[in-house]
Amino acid sequence: MRRLLVLALLLTALTAPTSSGAAAGPAVLHREGRFLVDGQGRVVLLHGVNAVWKRAPYVPPATAAGFTAADADWVVAQGFNTVRLGVIFAGVMPQRAVVDQRYLDRIARVVDLLAAREVWVLLDFHQDLYSEKFSGEGFPAWAVHDDGLPMPVDAGFPGNYFQPATSRAFDNFYANVDGVVDLYAQAWKAVAARFKNTSYVLGYDLLNEPWPGTQVASCANPVGCPVFDTRTLQPVYDKVLRAIRSVDRQRIVWVEPHVLFNDGAQTHLGLQDPQLGLSFHQYCTTAGLIHASGGKAGPECGPQGELVFDNADSIGTQKGWATLLTEYGASDDLPDVARVAGLADEHLTGWQYWHYKEWDDPTTESQDSGGQGLFRDDADLRTLKQAKADVLVRPYARAVGGLPTAMRFDPASRSFTLTYTAQPRAGRTEVWLPTRHYPRGYRVQVSGARVVSRPGAQLLLLEAARAGAVTLTVTRR
Repeated sequence: MRRLLVLALLLTALTAPTSSGAAAGPAVLHREGRFLVDGQGRVVLLHGVNAVWKRAPYVPPATAAGFTAADADWVVAQGFNTVRLGVIFAGVMPQRAVVDQRYLDRIARVVDLLAAREVWVLLDFHQDLYSEKFSGEGFPAWAVHDDGLPMPVDAGFPGNYFQPATSRAFDNFYANVDGVVDLYAQAWKAVAARFKNTSYVLGYDLLNEPWPGTQVASCANPVGCPVFDTRTLQPVYDKVLRAIRSVDRQRIVWVEPHVLFNDGAQTHLGLQDPQLGLSFHQYCTTAGLIHASGGKAGPECGPQGELVFDNADSIGTQKGWATLLTEYGASDDLPDVARVAGLADEHLTGWQYWHYKEWDDPTTESQDSGGQGLFRDDADLRTLKQAKADVLVRPYARAVGGLPTAMRFDPASRSFTLTYTAQPRAGRTEVWLPTRHYPRGYRVQVSGARVVSRPGAQLLLLEAARAGAVTLTVTRR
């Protein structure tokens, strides 16, 4: 009987929830409606950065100018809880049909640094301008099939998208010429197999900013391009989705619409899977042109930004996909950066700012406006651009024990408000209140829940005893 009792106690310990309330096994977010939900049943909102090393060896090195434990610590210290990490097809499969496991080891080094600190990592197959042949990055040389078409002049980014050779390379990829889509799916399968048991992997972002190739003119309107979406792009995504699901059925697969979605065009993608997410970007066209000439954008970007978020909300509501703003910013135009961050909060959408560091990025159009990164010197975290940090390191609800209904931060008054419908069986609500905005502390007004964290803590904890509406207001002391 003693042996049976010991065995029963052991089985209970092995199957009991962890101290965080999540079941044993890798920490995974899943989709419920358009929201991300953790193992405690809380809606998780994400604030973070992109970390994409576009040049060989296609992963940030373990140096001060690259990404080390100090960088991971810095990310956590700012209250960020996500990083979109670039994974380059040319690094995964530098030779046709041969996966470079040593490259995945180097990616895993960064993933492990972040996962150990409970930072959600989105693995992103990143490309710009298709490949290095067109002054971009992404696809290996063996996967470039441009039929020998010309590139009369190197127009850089984004100009080279309009070169005949670049568009033909995209056309041939979508058409699976030489089996490139099959091998792209094989590369994604290898990545998913490698990380399927790793905690804090947010999921898989299938293809950064798909360029419609020679069909681009049909997409340049508010309705978008249903023919390209359903007959050209979706078959590629379906094949890659099947490959990933053959090894990982848990994590969210993030689908990006054609690149003109970023400017307000709709998408007509219709993939079917229980765990899908819409990965979208918001770069105002007018702002990009102004940044390229060293200027600052004005209020003209407001309506376009609203349209992009409204389109994303529509996808989340109609298709039941999670939504995440996986790129915005890319400049030191702080009013523009603040505008988009505020819109994301208003739409209860998480975000990942572009970019963590400069990293000699060959394809960011706005470097002339002062840089995309957070530091003046990539190798020195003490060179943080403080004014940019004031915009990005902002209060937000990282996890909500219920259904969030509104969230807003007023940078002028430093007032933060959050409303949600509490679900007591979910875990505690966590609200990040950075000291940079509340150097002398803060005052809290709350109804429907009680504060259970210590006074002045950067991470405010709320606990609700019963279901119902919760209203939180935080002001400067």
